[in-house]
Amino acid sequence: MDRNGKARACAVAVAVAVAGTLALAGCSGGDAEKSAAPAAQTSPPVSGSASALEQDYERVVAAVLPSVVKIQSDRSEGSGVVFDEQGHIVTNAHVVAGAKKIEVTSSGGGATLTAQPVGAFAADDLAVIKVNGGSFKPASWGDSGKAAVGQIVLAMGNPLGLAGSVTNGIVSALHRTVSTKGEGAFQGSTIADAIQTSAAINPGNSGGALVTLTGQVIGIPTAAASDPSVGGQAAGIGFATPSNTVKSIVPQLIQTGKVSNSGRAALGVTVRTLVDPQSGQRTAVAVVDVQRGGGAAKAGIVPGDLILSVNGTATPDQTALSSVLASLKPGDKAKVEIQKEDGTKKTVEVTLGQLPGG
Repeated sequence: MDRNGKARACAVAVAVAVAGTLALAGCSGGDAEKSAAPAAQTSPPVSGSASALEQDYERVVAAVLPSVVKIQSDRSEGSGVVFDEQGHIVTNAHVVAGAKKIEVTSSGGGATLTAQPVGAFAADDLAVIKVNGGSFKPASWGDSGKAAVGQIVLAMGNPLGLAGSVTNGIVSALHRTVSTKGEGAFQGSTIADAIQTSAAINPGNSGGALVTLTGQVIGIPTAAASDPSVGGQAAGIGFATPSNTVKSIVPQLIQTGKVSNSGRAALGVTVRTLVDPQSGQRTAVAVVDVQRGGGAAKAGIVPGDLILSVNGTATPDQTALSSVLASLKPGDKAKVEIQKEDGTKKTVEVTLGQLPGG
């Protein structure tokens, strides 16, 4: 074979090597042309970091999932997290609101036990129920104040009735104020300082656990955002009541069935939303009742007044009013714009009180 012929042979061999990922020899320009056997095809090894992350997931699920239970009532179904060794279980208020019969089953199956309501604080969408008997493992509650955007979290619960389901994601945002709609016996809530997560939150996840890779529960999944353009849930946008709120509210419910120290600001009024009969638009909140000796009463607010804004933020409905107050604390002073029954408007300063509940 002349030199040109050998060059062409080498070119073909190289082309085959590129196209077929075969290791070929014999194109060194020498007279002897040898070929090696094809290398075996194998999958690339899993990196150490990926393997370690998978082990973290498995370890956390094994540690925390036994503390997550399925809740079934005559009104709805959802999830719960074991709070203590006495059988107290934390869930969302909307999961058990108005229920006459509540049953609890561990995520791993086993006996179904009857639970009794202990108390609820609708403002934060939290409730406590209690089971007698069984061997439920209390969860480890973390400090939600240390949560960081980008932190990996797992959501554990019973979405769509699928007991012991786990989804993963990250902490997407912190310090959200999230309002949920009322239905039936549940009048809705406005959760202050909510954790936003990309971990999937589906119907039935409510009341479950949002967990860090250290096995700490830092939130109670409560709601998923809705997308008005499609009329359904928005993928990857869920919200959880922070664990620090749970650790403040739940012991009060366990002790007395009520909440006296909520840390939530209140005007000291009972209100209802006014709707324009022509446009159907919500226009303002009307004061129905005033707490005697409360901040609103001391500022001169009376039944029949309309609350138009607080600190310059319009309050066309109860949800808007609750959202503004959720960002304030008891003892703060707020500028409240009101409209009297004769149509005159004025702004008064109200020293905010404590929002009770239970």
